[in-house]
Amino acid sequence: MTHMCGAANKERSSENNRIRDASRKPDLGRVSTPADYRLCLSRQAQQEGSTTMPYRFLRTERRDNVVTCVLSNPPRHTLTSEGVSEINLMLDEIEEDQSVRALVFTSDAEDVFIAHYEVTELASRAGEISKNRTNPKPLESQPRGLSAMHKLCLRLESMAAITIAAINGSTTGGGFELSLACDFRLLASGRSRVGLPETSIGIIPGAGGTQRYARLLGTAKALDLIMHAKLLTPEQALEIGLVHRVFPRDTFHEAAKAFAEDIASRSPVALSAAKHAIQIGSRMALEDALLLEQECFEKTMRSNDAAAAMEAYLGGSKTPYNWQGH
Repeated sequence: MTHMCGAANKERSSENNRIRDASRKPDLGRVSTPADYRLCLSRQAQQEGSTTMPYRFLRTERRDNVVTCVLSNPPRHTLTSEGVSEINLMLDEIEEDQSVRALVFTSDAEDVFIAHYEVTELASRAGEISKNRTNPKPLESQPRGLSAMHKLCLRLESMAAITIAAINGSTTGGGFELSLACDFRLLASGRSRVGLPETSIGIIPGAGGTQRYARLLGTAKALDLIMHAKLLTPEQALEIGLVHRVFPRDTFHEAAKAFAEDIASRSPVALSAAKHAIQIGSRMALEDALLLEQECFEKTMRSNDAAAAMEAYLGGSKTPYNWQGH
């Protein structure tokens, strides 16, 4: 009997622990993987009776086929590992909705897009590495694989929707590296400064900046800007081709929306095919890239939209074709 009572008490205790754990607010600061982060957010949504995924570092707005992701992390306005996880979760939703043709990133801060990647996270990692430097592992024995930021940036380049960084203020380091992975970069005029100044604090760009600078600007310019930790004005960034447009600060968001809506007004099949041919083909040998272009061209030619749009054009129609996306 004593054994049975003890077992019953233990079972009740376990059940009470489960109830207490379920009611406790998820500690998002302790999760280590995107899957864990998604689980915590989902659990939080259930507790709050919400049917949508709650975000801490962003919100989304939609207008027709354009989704705007408004980043928010006051007062520092930095990008964190949790913020990266949330952007990935948001991209999951975007990729499930084939009607989204353009995705715009911007910030709710007045003069800052993303200040930089959170330095406290980098410093903590540097401290951990420093503790092990007395007996470091050989490089060949260390686990290899792309970081979460690298994977996020590659995802932006490969997704079907056209990605646009509407840089409403200054951004450096990891924030600018995120922008470099977008298909288009729009920058507000005036006080904004952009660049990769990591060599000023003893490191190098670690989220693709060295490689995307070299691909966009050539190795000579990339070496010059990164080794001098150069920050650029909007006019300088536009002149060397780091950004596509500079819009007046007081009308920046309206101009960025118009830019995105113009992109989204075009054939979604053609947009995604052109993006794929350019982004992926630029990393290939020319003959292989031409074969890829040919495949993408054939894909557009097989689409119902292309057949109907060309027929309307040949028939002399002046009415813009209503793209169906297939």
